Amino acid sequence: MNNLSCSCGQQNPQGTDLCGGCGKPLVASENQQVLNMRYEGAARRSQTYNKTIVDQIWNFFSSVKVGIWIIVILLLASSLGTILPQEMYIPPAVNPAEYYQDQYGFLGQVYYELGFHNLYQSWWYLLLMAALTVSLIIASVDRFFPLYRSLKHQRVHKHINFMKKQRLVSETQLDKTANTEKWLNSLKGKKYNVRTDGTSILAEKGRFARWGPYVNHIGLIIFLIGGMLRFFPGMFVDHHLWVREGDTEVIPGTNGEYYLENHQFIVELYDENDELFQTAIDRAGGVVVKTYQTNVTLYQRNDDGPVGSQRDLQEVDSYQIRVNDPFKFDGFGLYQVDYKLHELNKMMFTVENDETGEMIGEFTVDLFYPEQQYDLPNDYYVKLQDYLPDYYLNNDGIPSTKSRIPDNPAFIFEVNSPNQEKKEVSFLTIGRNFDPTNENVYSIRLSDLETKHVSALIVRKDYTLPILVIGGFIFMIGLVQGSYWTHRRIWIQEENGKVMMAGHTNKNWYAFKREMAEVAKEAELEQPVDRTEDK
Repeated sequence: MNNLSCSCGQQNPQGTDLCGGCGKPLVASENQQVLNMRYEGAARRSQTYNKTIVDQIWNFFSSVKVGIWIIVILLLASSLGTILPQEMYIPPAVNPAEYYQDQYGFLGQVYYELGFHNLYQSWWYLLLMAALTVSLIIASVDRFFPLYRSLKHQRVHKHINFMKKQRLVSETQLDKTANTEKWLNSLKGKKYNVRTDGTSILAEKGRFARWGPYVNHIGLIIFLIGGMLRFFPGMFVDHHLWVREGDTEVIPGTNGEYYLENHQFIVELYDENDELFQTAIDRAGGVVVKTYQTNVTLYQRNDDGPVGSQRDLQEVDSYQIRVNDPFKFDGFGLYQVDYKLHELNKMMFTVENDETGEMIGEFTVDLFYPEQQYDLPNDYYVKLQDYLPDYYLNNDGIPSTKSRIPDNPAFIFEVNSPNQEKKEVSFLTIGRNFDPTNENVYSIRLSDLETKHVSALIVRKDYTLPILVIGGFIFMIGLVQGSYWTHRRIWIQEENGKVMMAGHTNKNWYAFKREMAEVAKEAELEQPVDRTEDK
């Protein structure tokens, strides 16, 4: 690859706009009215190499346009996940495919089939985040190091064409010996760092502002890495856990290692007769919950037994989980978020002979673990042909269930009597006993109910949160660094009996022009001209 030679002897790689030594505009910039100083005219790798597949990948991701399009696609994809609730926010006991179709119709079915119900955990969403991370890394490296080298090794004396093609330029006829001391004092009074080379002066301040965007990128990269780490097992857990009073459930996300027993769920209400809270209670239009808590015991599975043996549970700790007072253990946190009072747990039924009024027997159905057959005295027995925990009629008029939660249970029982060969079938719901033949001798009646309170907890573990916080903090540093400071440079040098003064800043040209005018006045030089206003 041929280098670009400058009259000063500097060898510059292909793609260079300004000589890295004297700043002379090269082929790409010699026709420009005002020089493009974005990267000090240095050649970037993406402008230099384009032979191998690695070069092509690098050049693709180094493009700002590609990065913007990835961000746009990522934003559009993220918005798709907000059209309908994600799977983690639907009732835990329902079938997701049936839930989306029943609740949202054809849209819900398509939403589920396309995988949007779990969008933020999908492989293609992870690829988009990874692509954005790669784009930020490559684009930053491609631009940072050429800019850093150019600013670090910039010379004081610049080519005459470099000076003339700056945006702010002043030319003063020199009729006596140059008073460089006055120039230096004026620049130092404005808090510039000054370097000299003979009668040439380079004044600079606020260079660290140029690194603001790259600090931003570092923060975003760390933030995205933290987001992607949530896809790795053990780094992030966020599950719902419903535990009924008296039950012991495995804690999701712990790989079966921890179990939780709900001893008691307590709801405390504000006293309606307390004048202190009367206004708030009236505004709420009814009773107001003061707090609710779950008294629990945590167990850990004991794996010391022989292979294939029943796993024993060892008590670890007991706690009273309240709102804003989570139970934390082994990196996990259990948060009280919801509850359900008086959920149906068991239903007691009696079997009676309608002709004689005799009660044949009684049986109890566990609504979560129903049996297939219930034996009664004198060789009577009842078979459970079908059970619908949350009964409703679907669009085709067929009995179905919305979920596994027994909010509206329905049963199809078969009564078997030793006194007759005929098997009698009954369909029962709450408040209804349907005999399909109207010839049944035996009837099944609801005799009693058993309910339990249910506590809803969120199981959460997040090892990525510190990474996200660090990334966000670094991003804010870069934002402040690049927004509230500016990189300003002023060159003053003698050329052919004239004193030339040129200036450049990366932003806020209005304030810089005013400052440069003050320097020119104090140094007894001509006022600078904005060459963009001469067009």
